[in-house]
Amino acid sequence: MYGVIDLGSNTVRLVLYNVNGSALEPKLSKKHTAGLVGYVKKRRLTPEGIKKAVDVLHDFKMILESVRVERLYVFATASLRNIENTLEVTEEIRKHTGFDVDVLSGREEAVFDYYGALQTVDMHDGLLVDIGGGSTELVFYQNNEILTTESMQIGSLNAYTSFISDLLPTPAERKRIEKEVKTKLDLIPASCKHIPATAICGVGGTVRASCRLNRELNGKDAPGIEYTINDLQKMIELADGDRKTAISYILNVAPERIHTLIPGMIILQTIAGYYGSKKVIISRSGVRDGYLYHKLETAGVIRPV
Repeated sequence: MYGVIDLGSNTVRLVLYNVNGSALEPKLSKKHTAGLVGYVKKRRLTPEGIKKAVDVLHDFKMILESVRVERLYVFATASLRNIENTLEVTEEIRKHTGFDVDVLSGREEAVFDYYGALQTVDMHDGLLVDIGGGSTELVFYQNNEILTTESMQIGSLNAYTSFISDLLPTPAERKRIEKEVKTKLDLIPASCKHIPATAICGVGGTVRASCRLNRELNGKDAPGIEYTINDLQKMIELADGDRKTAISYILNVAPERIHTLIPGMIILQTIAGYYGSKKVIISRSGVRDGYLYHKLETAGVIRPV
């Protein structure tokens, strides 16, 4: 059994895997919605935020004491990458939990997203999007090779904290999120616009939750691995109608994302519109799988295929 802890901006997750040949088989998954990006003040994670991270990791450590794990890897993404006191935070975590945290760059996160998604999605040409709590990673790929990666410092949770005053966004707040995302997309090299992106490969909790919401709205016969951009628009527009009903739908499928799901979908919709995408295909695997696969391949536990 091998384990990975993903210290994200919104959620912190422990996943344990069996290795079967060159395949990773998830066996246990435990998640805490820590909302670490909400504890960032003046680009520093506050003492309260550090304590929150340590408390969650202590909880995971108790689980690990009852399971035999050959190797455990701990990594962080935008939660610790986009702050000024990264070293202080990682030292505090090491002191209180014994865990060494590997802080991924935006490019590393995007690359691991891609190689993780390869485990479940046929990815020949297109665009991969991973909407986290504090950042959004984009991977442009063609002929089964990565062409370039981009990391935008906007995610579902910091979009909520920066632009939304209530539980769900108003139309005006939605437009402000769209404007911010478009501003960041304009900074991406224009050459990326020529890469075919008819379908977006969606990675991460936001897109998986949005797929469950789509099934909730369209019936259980709706596809479980993809939806159209028109479907995405309808989900976002829930917030414009009966807000009580919208909240009820989200609580049914992703209660821990009641405040972040629609902001995350607005980011996704804006990206899709910018690159002319028509549908979203959801990958069940992503950065955690890609990261662990890389580590185990480097350690000789898994042979490259």
